[in-house]
Amino acid sequence: MFNCQRDMVSGIANRFVEGGPAHVVTITDVAHEAGVSISTVSYVMSGKRAISPMTRERVERAIQSLGFSPHAGARSLASRSTNVIGLQAPLRTGVDVHVVMQVVTGVVTRARAHGYDILLLASDDSEALQRAANGSMVDALVVMDIESDDPRIETLSKLGHPSVLIGLPDGRRTLPCVDFDFEAAGWMAVDRLAGEGHRRLVLIGSPPEVMQRHTAYADRLARGFLAACQASGVIGSVHACPSDERAADVAREIVRSDPEASGFFIHNEGGLPHAAAAIVAARGDSRRPAVMALCPEDLARATPGLMDSIAIPAESMGAAATDMLCAILSEGATPTVRLLPPALTSISTVR
Repeated sequence: MFNCQRDMVSGIANRFVEGGPAHVVTITDVAHEAGVSISTVSYVMSGKRAISPMTRERVERAIQSLGFSPHAGARSLASRSTNVIGLQAPLRTGVDVHVVMQVVTGVVTRARAHGYDILLLASDDSEALQRAANGSMVDALVVMDIESDDPRIETLSKLGHPSVLIGLPDGRRTLPCVDFDFEAAGWMAVDRLAGEGHRRLVLIGSPPEVMQRHTAYADRLARGFLAACQASGVIGSVHACPSDERAADVAREIVRSDPEASGFFIHNEGGLPHAAAAIVAARGDSRRPAVMALCPEDLARATPGLMDSIAIPAESMGAAATDMLCAILSEGATPTVRLLPPALTSISTVR
């Protein structure tokens, strides 16, 4: 776990003891050890001025032997670069922590491959982004859990730091975005269920608080699902659902109140096992329902009763966002919008 205090990171100084109290290793110590000036050490670290190979080697050897590691603020002053990416991953009510951590894993893994560390911002407000950017703590930002009309977007646009959203807001998109194509997933589910002859379809979606916040993925999935139902000439409905065992009660009430519904599409990782089991039990063998899920593949494999599933490539989303951000940082790549396409996982590989 990350322990964040007001989204600030303490510089962890390297210390050594020589018969007395601990001593904080400074750039002055490195310069003395290498027999060079402080400015030469700074130039070696920043790469802003050519240094002879012999001198560079002496400085690097001194840095390694003393265990010197400048904190982010010092690196920023020396090179205007921290080699740190800020990741705002707010754990709001109703979000699935398992999926969030898969996205975070993708961000962290690719960031390390590009030579960057990650500063985790656990709050969900614009002030955290401003502190990280204005405090020279990060070179760039990745922001998760985007709402359809997200107030953080205006803040990011004014900061001047390269930023990538994991999520797709409504309206004119002024910032680069990476996301799963939730609208296409809604269409894919309806095509599959309607193709099997089901005429009344139900989307059991995110928890009420997620829908009330108009989180972008929940809005877009419902939009795609209902548009596909209309285009296919079938009846569709969308229901919010808790992400726990109460999902079974929601599913049973849907089955009771809509006895003709036979095609079910569930996007609620915490509630999926409970809702799927309740639907199958309530309908019985005589009217076996078709149940699909939108979820990580490992959860689909562990849930009995699914006809098909659409995998959420959570780790790939995080990786793609980081690759896009690093391309902007290193190459000046043009910001864009990238949606990862959905893919159907058949019953033969789920069970």
